[in-house]
Amino acid sequence: MLVIRRATVEDAMVLSDLAARTFTETFGHLYPLEDLSAFLADAYEVGKQHTILSHPDYAVWLLEEGGVAVGHAAAGPCGLPHPDVRPSDGELKRLYVLGSHQNGGWGGKLFAEAERWLLRDGPRTLWIGVWSENFGAQRFYGRHGFRRVGGYKFAVGQTLDDEFILRRAASNR
Repeated sequence: MLVIRRATVEDAMVLSDLAARTFTETFGHLYPLEDLSAFLADAYEVGKQHTILSHPDYAVWLLEEGGVAVGHAAAGPCGLPHPDVRPSDGELKRLYVLGSHQNGGWGGKLFAEAERWLLRDGPRTLWIGVWSENFGAQRFYGRHGFRRVGGYKFAVGQTLDDEFILRRAASNR
């Protein structure tokens, strides 16, 4: 049975491992090993996950099967490099489900949890960064009212990916 629960600081190691596994499964084939390794060691380091999980402005949810994490979503203040970002804006920072658990609607359910949390105090503009060639994610977010408004380079080690910036204005929901 699959369940979604809010992650706690005690989940930092689980989140670190899961984030590295899901990123590698989804995008690992795109990068030289040294770039991928450097990115994973930095971006998903246990201490960073602990900081995120203990910060009141961030939230993470785990999708679990039998107590084993198989997906996650993370949300918080928008940190994307776009001139229209305001301090009150929110961002879906991560949304990953292991391939073995995809196509069951669980990505949408994780998204809904993050969206509810991001909008808990009322309407606000939401942002998402998505890889320029992740067409499935772009279609998914498009169905939820997000539109492309810019782009930037996302560093994975020395590799720079083209990342799209998507936004949904507070009035669009």
